[in-house]
Amino acid sequence: MSKGQQHPADRHDLIRVQGARENNLRDVSVELPKRRLTVFTGVSGSGKSSLVFATIAAESQRMINETYSAFVQGFMPTLARPDVDLLDGITTAIIVDQERMGANPRSTVGTATDANAMLRILFSRLGEPHVGPPTAFSFNVPTRRAGGVMSTEKGGRVEKKVVKDAVYLGGMCPRCEGMGNVSDFDLTALYDESKSLAEGALTVPGYSMDGWYGRIFSGAGLPMDKPIGKYTKQELDKLLHGEPQKIKVEGVNLTYEGIIPKIQKSMLSKDVEAMQPHVRRFVERAITFTTCPDCEGTRLTREALSSRVNGKNIAELCQMQISDLADWVRDLDEPTVKPLLGGIQHLLDSFVEIGLGYLSLDRPAGTLSGGEAQRTKMIRHLGSSLTDVTYVFDEPTIGLHPHDIQRTNELLVQLRDKGNTVLVVEHKPETIAIADHVVDLGPGAGSEGGTVCFEGTVEGLRASDTTTGRHLDDRAALKETVRSATGALEVRGADTHNLQGVDVDVPLGVLCVVTGVAGSGKSSLIHGSVAGRDGVVVVDQGAIKGSRRSNPATYTGLLEPIRKAFAKANGVKPALFSSNSDGACPTCNGAGVIYTELGIMDTVESPCEECEGRRFQAAVLEYTFGGKDISEVLAMSVAEAESFFGEGDARTPAAHKILGRLHDVGLGYVKLGQPLTTLSGGERQRLKLAVQMADKGDVYVLDEPTTGLHLADVEQLLNLLDRLVDSGKSVIVIEHHQAVMAHADWIIDLGPGAGHDGGRVVFEGTPAAIVADRTTLTGEHLAAYVG
Repeated sequence: MSKGQQHPADRHDLIRVQGARENNLRDVSVELPKRRLTVFTGVSGSGKSSLVFATIAAESQRMINETYSAFVQGFMPTLARPDVDLLDGITTAIIVDQERMGANPRSTVGTATDANAMLRILFSRLGEPHVGPPTAFSFNVPTRRAGGVMSTEKGGRVEKKVVKDAVYLGGMCPRCEGMGNVSDFDLTALYDESKSLAEGALTVPGYSMDGWYGRIFSGAGLPMDKPIGKYTKQELDKLLHGEPQKIKVEGVNLTYEGIIPKIQKSMLSKDVEAMQPHVRRFVERAITFTTCPDCEGTRLTREALSSRVNGKNIAELCQMQISDLADWVRDLDEPTVKPLLGGIQHLLDSFVEIGLGYLSLDRPAGTLSGGEAQRTKMIRHLGSSLTDVTYVFDEPTIGLHPHDIQRTNELLVQLRDKGNTVLVVEHKPETIAIADHVVDLGPGAGSEGGTVCFEGTVEGLRASDTTTGRHLDDRAALKETVRSATGALEVRGADTHNLQGVDVDVPLGVLCVVTGVAGSGKSSLIHGSVAGRDGVVVVDQGAIKGSRRSNPATYTGLLEPIRKAFAKANGVKPALFSSNSDGACPTCNGAGVIYTELGIMDTVESPCEECEGRRFQAAVLEYTFGGKDISEVLAMSVAEAESFFGEGDARTPAAHKILGRLHDVGLGYVKLGQPLTTLSGGERQRLKLAVQMADKGDVYVLDEPTTGLHLADVEQLLNLLDRLVDSGKSVIVIEHHQAVMAHADWIIDLGPGAGHDGGRVVFEGTPAAIVADRTTLTGEHLAAYVG
């Protein structure tokens, strides 16, 4: 091969996508440069995630899964082939998304990364006194003792050995089972002792006596007609703490178990955040969690806590702020465990580098915000020696102060410079600016989106006449006049997490923005001291748990008035107009599609032939209201439905009101019957906002409402916040977006740093004052932003 010629292997420097039609994409074709940083922009719902996650990353993962044997594939999630004509040149994709970390109460930052595993090995080698193997320091492994005959089968012979008191050491505190807290039941919240079981004495959600529970209790021999207050000691003990026992009721084999163990299994093993609202209210009322007296909240046995390295036990190390722990490990000089210390050192330094040095290893993983969870996952990949991989990021700047965004940008560039392809879905102009290549999708959202509006450099995007190009240099100006407060919510001595006895007056009747770098204590202040009060409605970023059967109409309660209107107009019962109830098409059970499971191969979805994907029985579709049948109504967008239910024969004020709210939060393009699983993260959050705006609250707390919003949509959000305030409500927003700060009437800035360097109020006043003052990080960035 002569010198001038390129090696054939070096020609493949593009990822080519042709004819992508996933979700709302309309035959999209793009060519993405490899080993470069490509940013995908466009309004929320324009199809960015459909292209990046549902097409490129999904196909990469599916092809990797196909390299495993059929046996292994049986244990993996089956991924359908994305709807695309050609995908060429894709490399292994690693997805770093915004999913909150598992809501398992046993999971901490240390167990979710490898930090705890490494510390456990360190203590099993160096701990004084020596306690045992690494499991002896794990709060998820109980200590087991065994005695008796142990038999092992070898080569057709059975070897028997008598074991006396064999101990398998674990570090789980036996009192709280490694949870760090013990739960006490308030019995008055479980039952009303003046009533009998038959009269409905139990006040636990879901325990009604009409169903199986009534039969189980009577089958277990509990007196049904005697008030609980008059039970004998044995009867009460059986009702509350009964051990599981097999019983037969009406010829069916069932198990009876006392109420308290049953609640512990069904409700307390879940994270409080993941419960349904009515169950959560019951748990908060009936159960008090107190720090375990035996382990003092460390989750570990006394033996595990007695072992020390350099004067510290493993629980003390996990309670330290990670940045301090990194210094502690650096000072350890133990040549015998040198590689292990190097590993721990690198991991902890990555935490600090990525801006999470303020966390501690014992922080429960469920309490991390979406942005923190995403950065915790990023840590794994920073030290990895893989190259030529495609990293896919979903808005890595969420939950970051402008000060922290610069750090994240450096990390993205670092990953690219190692020879990786980095694909980022992003709205923030600071991150769009570092792109080598930009793909802008749009022009609108939902059915108005799904096409490529621009492809090229950032300069080219600026000059192009696309929505993103026009708004890229948008800078909100400070307001000329600010509203004055009508009152204040007083917070005194707040000390949740890292807050240091904060005293602050949160003004009412205005738009108040709480800001500060990530980890400075914003959420601790608002969720810890403001959220629980009367009349306060919190709209957070938690995911909506939506099945493919739920859609905006069912989630917002909009279907209720629509069904009633249909039923009234046609003289039939409302349940006919629900695809989850009587009106469902019998062939597909109201799903509109038939799922065919093919073992390890992809599950195939095909439209139901009987109802043609409309989900209802043919007889139901003959009933009309305002000239449309129920499936046609569900196929309308919010904007169409708003005018349909607003006037004429179809006027339904109850439905119109809900549709108005959906339109207000910028969801006018969403179809009423669109499954929740197809909505983007930003869309789900705004759907939640629309639902909670109906609550009779006086104070609204919004946690980063600009998440997933395009620059152009932020204006619409600000108008909505203004309308809320002008209608007499108080709005408190936890936010990093400079446009929202500039628009505020009052700013409370926390800091000055993160973790134990934060937790104080460093500034409170108007946006103009913080810009003039410029002593805080927020002031500097806001001043630079408004120019």
